Amino acid sequence: MWRNSYGYGYTSVAEKKAKAQKQFEKLKKKNPDMKPVVVEGRRIAKTWWGKAWVDNLKSYADYSNRIGRGSAYVTNGMVLDLQISTGRIDAVVAGSGSKPYNVSVVIEGVDKRNWKAITTVCGKSIANIDMLAEGKFPKAMETLFTQKGKGLFPSPDEIRFSCSCPDWAYMCKHVAAVMYATAARLDEEPLLFFTLRNVDFTDLLKRSVEEKMDNMLKNADKKTSRMMGDADAKELFGI
Repeated sequence: MWRNSYGYGYTSVAEKKAKAQKQFEKLKKKNPDMKPVVVEGRRIAKTWWGKAWVDNLKSYADYSNRIGRGSAYVTNGMVLDLQISTGRIDAVVAGSGSKPYNVSVVIEGVDKRNWKAITTVCGKSIANIDMLAEGKFPKAMETLFTQKGKGLFPSPDEIRFSCSCPDWAYMCKHVAAVMYATAARLDEEPLLFFTLRNVDFTDLLKRSVEEKMDNMLKNADKKTSRMMGDADAKELFGI
């Protein structure tokens, strides 16, 4: 670390990365299930849905001036662990302190009425079934994610977060890093969107398959009342 005549220090990117790696290796001995966020280059999100996650957060005035502070933390490998479970994100982020900070983000589930509307719209997009079965999201579904107040992406009033760092800012750099890092994790595991918003992914598959079957039978001048159960959908798509 270099210090100027006023005593203020500057830590190089290489030093930050080395420090983060050392902390990660120490923590991993106690918790082998840690899942660090590792990105190549400066691009944190590569899929349209990962990019849209970040763009959605930036679109809110409450976050627009703060969220950007977290990007360097992600690209420098300082998000040592990030776990997504039902309605929450738990992470460990390296910072300026001697020990990393613990960050928790709690996100409310999708409103039941909104979820019903989402599954109905998705069910009519027959071409989406194959990609959905592969755990990928067609670009045509973007509106279902990003529509403010009615989509899968949460709004600020649906998000609560905390960090163990001494920074009392509304959104500290470590929380901002976790929100950015979540985009990278969702790039890799998009179905975690549904876990995070506490909704069942198989609902989309069932609705899509049922719609397709109904259309096929209608074209054959037949009608059906067949409904696909959760077990059937999971077995059909290997979920």
